[in-house]
Amino acid sequence: MRYLIFRTLLLAMLFGTCRLGLSLSEPPQSNATAQTSVSEGQKTCDAFRAQKDYPKAIACFQDAIKKDGKNAVLYNKLGMAELQASELRGALADLTKATKLNPRFAEAQNNIGAVYYVQKKYNAAAKYFKKAVALDETHATYHVNLGTAWFGMNNLDRALAEYARALQLDPDVLAKNTRTGIAAQLGTPEERARYEFMMAKVYAQLGDTDRCLECLRRAKEGGYRDLGKVYEDQEFAVVRRDARLATIIPAPASK
Repeated sequence: MRYLIFRTLLLAMLFGTCRLGLSLSEPPQSNATAQTSVSEGQKTCDAFRAQKDYPKAIACFQDAIKKDGKNAVLYNKLGMAELQASELRGALADLTKATKLNPRFAEAQNNIGAVYYVQKKYNAAAKYFKKAVALDETHATYHVNLGTAWFGMNNLDRALAEYARALQLDPDVLAKNTRTGIAAQLGTPEERARYEFMMAKVYAQLGDTDRCLECLRRAKEGGYRDLGKVYEDQEFAVVRRDARLATIIPAPASK
């Protein structure tokens, strides 16, 4: 299960920070030349990171910070590059600096949570993911990440609640990850099947019968052993009215 969660976390984290360019702090307008220089420098740094050349990206962001040492976005980007390079100590220090410069920087709070999650410090990860959610409750990926931390602590009810909220905000947020092979990261077919059944329950709660049935079909193909619960659990009440369910999971024989 945790192979899936780690993959989900990284994808969600990267998706959550792709908007950073929209929140760049502006240098004083009186120095247009310096402003242009810093902006172009950040583009170069972003390009290194996009190419997964993390050592160059780190060096580039460090040089940019020398010119603009109070830019929380730069510290966040540096921390992200360090996290992707597995330089966790530096990542935590620079992401923390970003939150000190801007305590309401939700992306940076989220990314601190990611550092702690990689270190398997799930309680600390949840703390920072909750901070990100509190600052931007409408960001679906923050809910995904918080759910990920709850999964790490085997708190399935809270995890499913966060996934459900994420799907309310963005119905495709988990489906995108599944299509890119997240379920394939699970260690065994049994784990993948269990994940699919749990996601079927989430989609059922949201009234998305089509996706619920897709997940149930994959759970069945994976050999999930408790498929009969679909005829018992309250979450599947609406799905039980759909004739397609019986073609996937036959109804139990009447006693």
